[in-house]
Order: sequence, then structure tokens, then C-alpha cells
Amino acid sequence: MNEFLAPPCPCGSGVSYRECCQPLHHGERQARTAEELMRSRYSAFACGDADYLFRTWHPRTRPADVTIDPALTWAGLEVEDTVAGGPDDDRGEVEFTARFEAEGRAGSLHERSRFERRAGRWFYVDPEDG
Repeated sequence: MNEFLAPPCPCGSGVSYRECCQPLHHGERQARTAEELMRSRYSAFACGDADYLFRTWHPRTRPADVTIDPALTWAGLEVEDTVAGGPDDDRGEVEFTARFEAEGRAGSLHERSRFERRAGRWFYVDPEDG
């Protein structure tokens, strides 16, 4: 497939899904930063990949089962702030707003998420309280 015809990544990175989040979803590589993991998790919601969401959720906080609401269509992601979460950190936070549509109505989810790195892999922990 011509790179110019490849669909853009849902995470809003500006590059193709094949070059951005797909390798993470397929286990070909790991997220290097907390923000990259957060973006790939958003893309997993947009693409319906509940298995990836489960695998990247911290074992201490993840639910027994992860499902994706098929009535939601994810419409865009804006990263508003990051604290730490770089390649040399063990913890990080990412604040974002994710837009969606459900039953013809627009909505959004605003969250500051916490991430931890275990054994060299980033995991989503939970939303920050407060």
C-alpha cells in the first residue's frame, strides 16, 4: 500500500496507523513513553482492540475483563499536558481530552491518567484523583 494512501493513525500523530500505533497493537514493539502508550490506547479504543487495552493496563488496577462500547465512535484526541513519563522515567502522567460520538451526539472524556513502567514496559494505572 502506498504510504500516502495509508489511513492516518486515530491517535492524531499525523502519520499512518501502520507506522504509528499498529506495531504497538501487534506487539512488534513497546511504547517508549507514557504519552505514546496513552495515544496507542486511544487508538485501540478507536480500532476496537480490547486485548491491547487489557495487556497495557497495570495488573494491579485492571478489571477482569475489558470491553469496548460499540455505540461509541472516537472522533479525536488532544494531549493537553504530560508530567514525566519519558524513556528514563518509571512514572508519568498524561492529561488529555478524547472526543467521541454516541447516538448522534458529541461528547468528550477529559482525564489525567497515571502510568508506571514495570520491567521496561509502560502500563496504564488509573485516572488521577482530584
